[in-house]
Amino acid sequence: MVVVAWVEDLPVRDPDGVVVPTYVRLPIILLIAWLLDVLPRSVHRSVTAPREARAGWRTPWRDFRTVARERWTRSHVIFSVSGLAAWYVCYAAFRNLKSYVPFVHERIFDTSFHRIDHTLWMGHDPANVLHSWFGTGWAAEFFSAVYVIWIVLIPVSLAIALVWTRHPAAGSWFVTAVALDWLLGVATYYALPTLGPIYSSPGDFADLRHTYATTLEEDLLRDRLNVLSDPHATHAVQTIAAFPSLHVGIMVTVCLFVTLIGLARWIRVTAWSFLVLTVLSTIYLGWHFSLDVLGGAVLGAAAVWLAALGTGNHVGGRPRLVDRGSYDRAQTEEQEPERVSPAPG
Repeated sequence: MVVVAWVEDLPVRDPDGVVVPTYVRLPIILLIAWLLDVLPRSVHRSVTAPREARAGWRTPWRDFRTVARERWTRSHVIFSVSGLAAWYVCYAAFRNLKSYVPFVHERIFDTSFHRIDHTLWMGHDPANVLHSWFGTGWAAEFFSAVYVIWIVLIPVSLAIALVWTRHPAAGSWFVTAVALDWLLGVATYYALPTLGPIYSSPGDFADLRHTYATTLEEDLLRDRLNVLSDPHATHAVQTIAAFPSLHVGIMVTVCLFVTLIGLARWIRVTAWSFLVLTVLSTIYLGWHFSLDVLGGAVLGAAAVWLAALGTGNHVGGRPRLVDRGSYDRAQTEEQEPERVSPAPG
């Protein structure tokens, strides 16, 4: 990121720091996550304690401190804080590198992608096909909601992996996989820059009901134009890049991850179902070509495998969660020998 910024004479921006600076936002996020982890458990402990064990107002405070000590050992604090810091450095680099794409590679490949899409869909445009299937009214609202839910879901999943989990092997595997999604994605942005159908063929989406996604598309285009006009005169970053679809890529990562570590069946079914909705929404709303979806799926699967190798969660090169213990244990307790978790059945 720094090299590209220096060579192209481009500024390095805090991608989400226009409203609240990162050095304020990240500690607040960590504090909220900490409270959500400790407070409900301490309240439950106080409420369910035997009457004779209660000591007035001191009981809730005592339980709060006890739960905090049990849940937030020194090892877990280091894991959460360092993981959050590393995640943000990777995220900021990704967003800035994505913003630099138009200055490094001026060619746009939308025409070629549009042609390939028509071939894959037997001479039809995939977005128009979905518009004819679902209509352009309530479906636009629904798929816009899916898009917004994805925007919220990914930060929440990262919070679970970094803050609420007590299994560092699983948490580090997932966060590394998401970081690799960004790394592989931004490399592809530079190789094959695209805008997406909503920007290269806006007329195909003129009949869609105005939704939050419409407003977001307009805002991103305005940011892109401002950055291209004078990158030093705006604090915005340009974030328009279609191939591959990281919405699909990261959801594939989530789906494969929850399947490989053997989470509850309802979680796996929900994740895979939401992946299908994500694919439909990105094409329906014009964010991506269908080729972007295929590229995103390959990228998401590759990220899971590479992250498994990088974090030691594999057996003979095959992804498998390797249990290294839990951060709920006392620090003086000896860790059990490393063991391989059974394959989900």
